[in-house]
Order: sequence, then structure tokens, then C-alpha cells
Amino acid sequence: MSATTATTQAKSDTNSSNILNTDHAFWQVIRTVPDFPKAGIDFYDITPLLRSHIDEVIDEMLAALPDGLMDEVDCLGAVEARGFVFASLIAGRLGKGMILLRKPGKLPPPVANKAYALEYGKDTLEMQNNLPPERVLLVDDILATGGTLTTAYELCESASHTVVGALVLLDLVDLHGEFPVPVYTVLKA
Repeated sequence: MSATTATTQAKSDTNSSNILNTDHAFWQVIRTVPDFPKAGIDFYDITPLLRSHIDEVIDEMLAALPDGLMDEVDCLGAVEARGFVFASLIAGRLGKGMILLRKPGKLPPPVANKAYALEYGKDTLEMQNNLPPERVLLVDDILATGGTLTTAYELCESASHTVVGALVLLDLVDLHGEFPVPVYTVLKA
């Protein structure tokens, strides 16, 4: 999923779970690239966090989860591409397995696939569909319009997995509606 947002002002919500945290120290490291990948979109480049703050990022992502949730999770649903980075590091720390949600042609058959719309185009996700049912926590970098994460959720559910939630580093709250399971996040904008 891209790290994008239309050029809009984020609004605070009175619900404490939706309070924006644009003063978090990670914002000093994240780079905003205007008009990328197209005019009118601001791209939030999180790669500087991956270069110099990865341990802190993983610590904070794990801290964003409710106590006991990971006891209910069998494996992580890693969403291509940066979701692979975060899910791998979390899985390694916790001894959990992973299910890969990839772009077409990257997984051996049999696969299930689903097309979806992005903020600036279309894409497709695939996952192996012959895996035993498990309780899955989806992991990705950024929740923008929700197309990629919703597709990952739908693919997992269609393959008889139970998605217990989604974990993202950054939630762009003004760009998406409700998600079918709880979304846990470090940053909100």
C-alpha cells in the first residue's frame, strides 16, 4: 500500500482512540513528498524509519496491540511490500508464522486473487489458498483508502482464515471508512 494522502487537513476526533498523534517523534523522521506518485497526493516516506529506527518502530507497533491479542494469533498476514518488513520482524520476535499476500505471479499455485482500486490506479493481491485455517493479524505499513488492507482481509476470510485485526504503522484516518476488524496503529494523521 502506498503511503499517500490527498492534500487535506486531518481532523481530531473526540473519541480518545481516534486522537491524532502528529506530534509523535517518528514524524521528525518521516519525509513528506508532495505530488508523488501524482499531482495532489502527498507521499509519506517511511523508509528513513527503516534505516535508523527499526527497533523502536517494532517496539511501538507491538505496544499498540491490546494485551493478550497475540496469544489469539496463529500467524501474521504480511501485505506486500512493506508489510513484509514489519510482519517478518514481529514474527521473528514472537515466534509466529506468516501468510504472504502478494502481487500476481509471485506465489506458486494454487492461489486465490482479488483485484482492487488504489488511490491512483488498480492492483491485485494473491495468497495461497490451500493453507490450513488460522487466526491471522494483518500487518502493513500504512492504511490510506483501505483498498489493499480490505482486499487482504477478504482474501484471508475467503480462504477460511479468521482475521482478528490489522496492525499498521500509520493510519491516514480521513481517507478510509470503517474496517471490518479492529485496526491497531502507532501513528494517526
